[in-house]
Parts: sequence; C-alpha cells; structure tokens
Amino acid sequence: MESMSLVAEGLHKTFGRTAALRGLDLAVAPGTVCGLLGPNGAGKTTAVRVFATLVVPDAGAARVAGLDVVRDADRVRRVIGLAGQHAALEEGVTGRENLRLFGRFHRLGTREANRRADELLARFDLADAADRLVRTYSGGMRRRLDLVTSLITTPPVLFLDEPTTGLDPRSRNDIWRVIRDLAARGTTVLLTTQYLDEADHLADAVAVVDQGRVIASGTPERLKADIGTRVEVAVLHPADLEHAAVVLGRLGTGEPHFDRDELRIRATTRPGAGVSMPHLVRELDAAGVTVVDVSLRAPSLDDVFLTLTGKAAADTPVPGKAA
Repeated sequence: MESMSLVAEGLHKTFGRTAALRGLDLAVAPGTVCGLLGPNGAGKTTAVRVFATLVVPDAGAARVAGLDVVRDADRVRRVIGLAGQHAALEEGVTGRENLRLFGRFHRLGTREANRRADELLARFDLADAADRLVRTYSGGMRRRLDLVTSLITTPPVLFLDEPTTGLDPRSRNDIWRVIRDLAARGTTVLLTTQYLDEADHLADAVAVVDQGRVIASGTPERLKADIGTRVEVAVLHPADLEHAAVVLGRLGTGEPHFDRDELRIRATTRPGAGVSMPHLVRELDAAGVTVVDVSLRAPSLDDVFLTLTGKAAADTPVPGKAA
C-alpha cells in the first residue's frame, strides 16, 4: 500500500447519531482517476473531506502521498487540490485576479503567482475571459476556473467532489477534457460523481460506496463483467410471458422481471453465461412464443450500481446536498 497515492483503512466517522463512514477501505494508484460512486448519503463526500484534512476520522487511518491525514495534516494540504460542488470564487474580480489571489494564499511569490495564473488560463482555454469579472462567467466557465484554482501549486493529488453537477453537456465535456489531461500528466484524481457515465468515461478504477463502506471496487470493465447480459423480450399475448420466462431460465438467466402492462419480460444472464440472439429467437419460437421484440444489452455501470446497492442511480442524487 505504500506505493499508493491514497490509502484509507477502516475509516469511521459519526456526526451526531449519523454514521457517515463505517470502516471504509480504499486504495488509489498514482496517476489514475478513481471514481467514488454511491447513493446519496453513502459517505462519499465525507471520505473526500477526511482525505483533504477537513474532517478528522473517529477511527481508522488515511494517507495521502504517504502522509497521515491527521498527524501530517499541514504537509498533506501542500500536496493536494480540492474542487467542490460549488465554485469558491471571488465574484467581483477577474478570473486572472482570482488565480493570483490563490497563488499568494499558497505563498507563491507575486511573480510566480502571476506566471502560474497566465499558464493555467492558457492551458485550460480561459485566456480570452481572463480579464472579465467572474460574475459574468457561465456556469461551466466558473466550474472550470474553480478547478484551475485548485491546480495553482501543481498538486500531485486532486479531489473533485461532483465537479460537473448541474452543467450542460458541453461544459461537462470541457471538464472531462481537463480531468483527462491532468491524469495524463501524472495527477492522481479522486472523483465523486452522480453521473455514472462520467465515471465510465473517466475512471481507471471505480469504488462503489454504500452505508459508509466500499462494497465493490475495480475497473469499470471488470465490475460490468461481473453483471450478466441484459435480456428483454416483448411478446404479443399475456400467456406468452410465462413461456418466455421458462426459455430465459434455460438460457441461464436469473429471476425475471415482468411488465404485464407492456407485455415485456426482463432478465439478466449469470456471469459467464453467454447468449446469442439467433439462439434466443430459435428457443422462443420453439416454445411457441409470439415475439414482438428481442434485445440483448451489455451491462452498464447503472446496472452495476443497481445490483450492488438495490437503488437506481437516477433516484439517488440530490444536487448540492452532501453525500
């Protein structure tokens, strides 16, 4: 674990009667993007705040770049950047002045703070807006500038807590580009997100958090491979649903889900139990099922999330609320 950029071992944290973390374990390799996923209230933001030295854990240990977040808190703060759900910017000054202020706050000399501000504004396509007041920026530009301020000292570890919440697709893509660029340059990124497609696009590894613990972790591909193929069959007659369920059961699916109003049946194959479209259609035809439509779909992170937490991802986020 010493080679890991981020390590959490048995983290516990309680706020009043609410247990936010209940033995959370996590390890993130250097230069990678790790996506923290989980229902609202699962403990994701609390975990980030522990790593960022903003919250002291009740038990367990956490290290950032080999530094203990409690014993070495001051040193940890020098090697991290943090961008939260809401841009922490001065509205009444320009983007360039915001960056210079942050540079001086981090004890950079005036010349170095100015140099870093100009460099970052150019690198992240904000140079044209550098001398405009931040209050005139769009939501996407503000979020990008907030992210840039966290990079003023070139931190090797960056925490992003739902950085694209509420942004339009174009602005989200801009932030994604920035994150990919940072990881390519060697920055370790811990990302909490309410968008599973975001984790799928960006994350080298994913950790699913529920009730204060990591309940599954691995690459998005491996986690999806642990979920079988999604099978859906639409039939013409209500009686066909039961016959189709028998066919799906023979093909190695789990418990089917019936939608009797739409005359559809959905099931998931067991991991490793392959099914082909021609074989499925032949089996349904042989069973006398009148089929309207058949589809096979590879699993998504939404499917992983639902299987592991019992909740649909779309039902869990509450934008702007700590998780």
